[in-house]
Amino acid sequence: MQPSPWTAYGVTLHSRLLLGTAGYPSPQALHEAIVASGTEVVTVGLRRIQAGAGDNGHIAAIQSALRERGARLLPNTAGCRTAREAIELSHLARELYGTPWIKLEVVGDEQTLQPDPWELVTAAEQLIRDGFAVFPYCTDDLVTCQRLLDVGCEVLMPWGAPIGSGQGLINPWALRTLRERWPDVPMVVDAGIGSPAHAVQAMELGYDAVLLNSAVSQAREPVRMAAAFGQAVQAGRLGYEAGVMAPQAMAVATTPVGGRPFLL
Repeated sequence: MQPSPWTAYGVTLHSRLLLGTAGYPSPQALHEAIVASGTEVVTVGLRRIQAGAGDNGHIAAIQSALRERGARLLPNTAGCRTAREAIELSHLARELYGTPWIKLEVVGDEQTLQPDPWELVTAAEQLIRDGFAVFPYCTDDLVTCQRLLDVGCEVLMPWGAPIGSGQGLINPWALRTLRERWPDVPMVVDAGIGSPAHAVQAMELGYDAVLLNSAVSQAREPVRMAAAFGQAVQAGRLGYEAGVMAPQAMAVATTPVGGRPFLL
């Protein structure tokens, strides 16, 4: 039994796991992790490619796994500090890879790598005018998310916690509020996921997908962890669709009885 598919910018996706590609111990491990995860969307940092940092065959491994999985590439603007930088890099990505999809990141704080909401909205507005399908990495701030929707974003990607921290969902209330406010907007929890349990929690809140990188690439066995996350998002979504029981303040007997005990 599989969860229902979801849609992002008119594209139907069956996997609810989006996977990053940085920090893997080898190109082979990266290739195998992408395949084992079952992902249909793989992200790659354009600034890393521009600088030639840490490639060593990783780009070839990504392209090979994309072909094997029939997956889509989602270039990202990680490392950009201004809207102008992010816009320029997005146009380069479209020329290089022939895709209008872009994961938009504009960093505002060096310690937490928290997105800059003003630069993010500015970049998103211009890129949408330029024909991009923008996946904005943002915080769980309700007003920022509203502004991103106002300028034309069709997907929101609020963080669970700061990038690479592995803290999980540090503010479930805010994430639940976003989900309840816009029930029909595709939403992806992006960043901060550290374990498969965190992915299950995000899915049970009703999120459409999760995006993660370090939780797999930094695991002792990245390929096994990728498979674990692939199964976790399926379990969490199936649980959400089936309807998780409401918690009770007191014990409730699972087998009500009445009258005298009897033997079968």
